[in-house]
Amino acid sequence: MITWLSPDDPPERFPPHEAALTDPPGLLAAGGDLRPERLLAAYVRGIFPWYSPGQPVLWWSPDPREVLLPQQFHRSRSLARAMRTRGFTLYEDRDFAAVVSACAAPRSASPGTWITREMQAAYCRLHEHGWAHSYETWRAGRMVGGLYGVRIGRVFFGESMFSRETDASKAALAGLVDHCPAQAIELIDCQLASAHLRSLGSRPMPRRQFLSFLPAPGTLAA
Repeated sequence: MITWLSPDDPPERFPPHEAALTDPPGLLAAGGDLRPERLLAAYVRGIFPWYSPGQPVLWWSPDPREVLLPQQFHRSRSLARAMRTRGFTLYEDRDFAAVVSACAAPRSASPGTWITREMQAAYCRLHEHGWAHSYETWRAGRMVGGLYGVRIGRVFFGESMFSRETDASKAALAGLVDHCPAQAIELIDCQLASAHLRSLGSRPMPRRQFLSFLPAPGTLAA
């Protein structure tokens, strides 16, 4: 059984990570809401929301955690060439809401989306509070790729990315990686493994080690 959260529960009321299920892997709790206070309480504890339309909010803490160390980002020759020759311009937070909307748009391989309107609004609120950020690829005055996520302390929690042109989302990720030293980001959270992420240099990290990168709960304010 997993813990059921009520919207009236304190934002920090999450069970210990050890209570997460093994099937489905990492499912920790259900219910609650997507208020900034609860989202921040979740992220600072290494917990993230992910659910399908029609489901309650589901909260996850997988073990291991898929991560990308910025210094291990694989910048292929084709990506480096595209960034030199395709006229890409990289921005941070130029149009956060548009990035989230583009990530939520149906795709040929996956016509549905887990980024509901409720989720879009929640992350836009986090952006207004200064916690959520976008990295964007523009070309010829048009946004052609990007990603968004939540930045807390040494960790950037990647949520989703999109691409309208070849290599555009990878270029946005390269932009994030290039910003990491100045922003003291030591770890990019990728949440769950995929072949695409592995090709970019991600790897699994034990949950206990992942949690050591996070600030102590109770040190953040929405």
